[in-house]
Amino acid sequence: MSAASSRRSAISPSGAPALLPRHIAVMTLALVACSFAGNHVAARLAFENGTGLLLAVLCRSGVALLILVSIVSLQRHSIRLPKGLGRWQLLVGLMITIQSLCLYSAVARVPVALALLTANTFPIILALLTWGLGGARPTLKSAALMLFILSGLVLALDLPGILGGGVTVTDEWWLGIAFALTAAMALSVAFWVTDHKLAALNGSVRSMFTMLVVFIAMIFAGTGNVLPGGMALPDALPGWIGLGVLVLLYGSAFSVLFITVPRLDMARNAPVMNVEPIATLLFGWVILDQMISPIQMAGGLIVVSGIVILTLRKSA
Repeated sequence: MSAASSRRSAISPSGAPALLPRHIAVMTLALVACSFAGNHVAARLAFENGTGLLLAVLCRSGVALLILVSIVSLQRHSIRLPKGLGRWQLLVGLMITIQSLCLYSAVARVPVALALLTANTFPIILALLTWGLGGARPTLKSAALMLFILSGLVLALDLPGILGGGVTVTDEWWLGIAFALTAAMALSVAFWVTDHKLAALNGSVRSMFTMLVVFIAMIFAGTGNVLPGGMALPDALPGWIGLGVLVLLYGSAFSVLFITVPRLDMARNAPVMNVEPIATLLFGWVILDQMISPIQMAGGLIVVSGIVILTLRKSA
């Protein structure tokens, strides 16, 4: 096939990028999900070796910002925000800042897989938020799925054992779970604002401004010593490795996702991304020696399965 023919085959008759074969799209999304999972495990390794929370988010958002600036520049998008959208864009940036800080705070306190499973309940919060703000009420089937996911979360956190006194956890554990739930709430608000207030804004431009807000917020928080030790450098080699790997994996996954998303048929294939908590569980076991009980594994499977089904219902 000639080079010209290859270029033509990558464009659909409508002028939009042609979709990748489904097996390639699924493999790409699975690789991206595993990279995001590895990023969280690397973050835990970095935190265990003295790396400051603000520094980790600053490095991660800085790399993402550079990638997005490059994409916006290459695609020659206008970066002028339409009148009235500035405050909503700022709100999204602040919500993602809170989500990033809270999720990493959770990862630093509880097993990484539990932090991700708890934070991944955000579709439930988003559905309830949308209903509360005048949107469609969840159907009976959707409500049943939400209860199914919550029952899985109860098992994943082993709340029966904790409340029954058979399992002992520390105050730091409860704080970590609270941070994960806060991350889920912040992400839900960010998605609601994006869908209802910023949908007309180009995705790359919107994401660029979001990362810019996160990056600037981390600089202000660091220079203002808002979080003592938040900008601390790693105090051991594993910490430097963790910091480098989390930046590399997040930047790589972010790049692949943004560059290929027009060709991935996300409406059909997005549930593949829910492999992230499973990959996190595996990486956490191999790298951090973090284990969860069989009942927690079963609960995690229920959570992931419920979210997949909920996503498939919404994309149908």
